[in-house]
Amino acid sequence: MAVRIRLTRKGRKKHPFYRIVVADSQAPRDGKFLDIVGTYDPMQDPADIKIDSDKLQAWMGKGAKPTTTVQSLIKRHALQAESA
Repeated sequence: MAVRIRLTRKGRKKHPFYRIVVADSQAPRDGKFLDIVGTYDPMQDPADIKIDSDKLQAWMGKGAKPTTTVQSLIKRHALQAESA
């Protein structure tokens, strides 16, 4: 079982809201997941990214790999945390 850190879509039509979740790579996009690590709201200006760093590091320590999109969100979140 390969574990990935990826996005699941929530919200209504044309107003997306995403959860950053840990899920099996074979599970459907909005299907079963193991844990919620954070949220991403692209409708805010600037986009709102909230990540629980402790959970994220714990799952990455267990071998979970983030998708390229989540990897870029992690970098953006780190930059926002430094500037605040």
